[in-house]
Amino acid sequence: MENFEEYLRQGEPDRSTKAQQWQIAIGLQQVDGLQTSEYLISTAKQNIEGKLNLTQVKQLLNEYYQQQPVQKEDSRTEEADKVSARVAEILQETSFSFSPAEYLSIHRRLFKDIYPFAGVVRDYNITKKEWVLNGETVLYGSAKSLMATLEYDFEQEKKFNYQDLSIAESIAHLAHFTAYLWQIHLFGEGNTRTTAVFLIKYLRNLGFKQVNNTLFAEHSWYFRNALVRANYQDLSQGIHKSLKYLVAFLENLLLGKNHLLQNRKLHINYTDTLNDSVNPRYNTVLSLIKDNNRISAAEISQQLGLSLSTVERKTKALTDQGWIHRIGSDKTGHWHIVEGRES
Repeated sequence: MENFEEYLRQGEPDRSTKAQQWQIAIGLQQVDGLQTSEYLISTAKQNIEGKLNLTQVKQLLNEYYQQQPVQKEDSRTEEADKVSARVAEILQETSFSFSPAEYLSIHRRLFKDIYPFAGVVRDYNITKKEWVLNGETVLYGSAKSLMATLEYDFEQEKKFNYQDLSIAESIAHLAHFTAYLWQIHLFGEGNTRTTAVFLIKYLRNLGFKQVNNTLFAEHSWYFRNALVRANYQDLSQGIHKSLKYLVAFLENLLLGKNHLLQNRKLHINYTDTLNDSVNPRYNTVLSLIKDNNRISAAEISQQLGLSLSTVERKTKALTDQGWIHRIGSDKTGHWHIVEGRES
C-alpha cells in the first residue's frame, strides 16, 4: 500500500480519495491470496493523477494481457489486475441501490470475462476448506434456495429500523447482516470481494462517509476469516458462531477504534497461552520461515494478520540484515537461513 502514500500525504482531495479507493481495490485481492502487477500500480497512479480515466485504465490492461501470453501460474495476476480496476471504478461511482439486483450486478461487473459464471447464481452446493477451521468448511447456502434466501435477507434489512440504536448497536446489526449475506455464498467464486464492495457502498448509503479505508486495504484476509468464524459452529468441540471478530473489524473501520486484528487469534485452536510474551515464535516472520522455508509471502500475511506489503518489507529487512536470502524465484524458490543464525 506504500505505492499510494505520496498521494495521501499531499492531501489533495481528489487524488487522496482515488488513492484510498485503489488501496481498497488492490487490498481486497488478498482475500484470495492474489497480488497485482507493477503494471497495474503504474496505471493506477496515472488514474490518481488524472492522466487516465478508469475506462482507459481497463482498456490498457486488456491490451497489456492480449499482447503478452499469460502463463497458467500468472493467470490470477491478470485477474487481480482487472478486478482491482473494476473495484476502483465501482467505488468511484456515487450511485447505489440496496437490492439483490445490485449485488448480482457487482459480481457481474467485477468478474466479467474472468469467470464464465459472472453474475450467475450457482446451481450446485459447495464446500471450502478453511485454515482458521483446521480444514473444515462453513455450511453455505443450499443451491436450491439461494435467491429466495438472498431476497429474504434483503427484505429483512430493508424493514429494519436503526433509529433508536446507538452506533455500537448499529454496527452489531450490520455485522449480522453482512455475515448472513456472505454465508449464502451466491456465486462459485468471488463472494468475499463482492460482499466487501457491496458493504462499502451500503455503509456510504447509511451515512458512514468517513471510514478507515486502510482496513479493507490491509486487513481484507482478516475480514474474510471473521466472516468464516461468524458462520461456523461445532458444538461437540465447544466451538460457537461468533460475531466479535467482525464487530471488531467494523468498529475499527467506522469508529476509529484500535482492536488488534490478528488472523491467528481467529483460529479455532487459538488459546491465550499462545501469546507474544509466552511464545514469540508465533508472531515473527523469521520463525515461520524457519518452520517452513517454502512458505509464501501470502501465507505469512494470512497467519500473522499483516498486509503483503508489510511482509515484503520485513523479509527485505531480514535479507538486508543477513538473516535469510532467497534461492530461486518468488514462486518456485525457497528461503535459506544463513548459517549461524538458525537458533
